[in-house]
Amino acid sequence: MNIALVEIFLVNAFLVAVVVLIHFEALNLLTQWIPRLPGRARVKILAGILGALFAHMVEVWVFALGLYGLILHRSLGELVGGSGELLLDCVYLSFTSFTSLGVGDIYLVGPVRFLGGIEALTGLVLIAWTASFMYIEMQKLWRVH
Repeated sequence: MNIALVEIFLVNAFLVAVVVLIHFEALNLLTQWIPRLPGRARVKILAGILGALFAHMVEVWVFALGLYGLILHRSLGELVGGSGELLLDCVYLSFTSFTSLGVGDIYLVGPVRFLGGIEALTGLVLIAWTASFMYIEMQKLWRVH
């Protein structure tokens, strides 16, 4: 088996584990924090949404930094169509991959391209997890108020 593919697999597994852990901890903190907030239910729901969005942004940056490292330091592929600012291009590509937007103006070539697919799948799962979490939180808050 190609050593580059093994390295990509290991990095992908590590990045997925990190972002899932970040998401789990963020939702756990929000579960504890939301009921303690003063004010009406809508303020608490807004705080939950903003907290979840912040967690997603951190997760996108984790993938972007992983991608950046694989391209810059490991030379396991390249980013085509970018602006020349590799880190910002990695963040942009990460946002479009995580959200499954897939604009296509920037794309990956080489073994690193597998990270884009794994990120899209992970983003889909985490966004769905956030949606179900917020549904449950909204049900709790609307029953109380």
